[in-house]
Amino acid sequence: MSVAERQPRAAQRARKHRPEYVAAVRYPDGSRDLFHIINANNLDDARELVLLEVGDVRSLLVAERH
Repeated sequence: MSVAERQPRAAQRARKHRPEYVAAVRYPDGSRDLFHIINANNLDDARELVLLEVGDVRSLLVAERH
């Protein structure tokens, strides 16, 4: 097996171990949304990504998805 053939498998393994997060958002008008975050490094990063995407929120709950 060449090195070029090994790299995609290593990348796939790395993606499988990256945590996924789910965020529940309540907006000031009372409506709500649920987001799945797959490209965050940790909880703080996931929270920041959601806030950048949606802007003003009344409440935000972020948890690691199992």
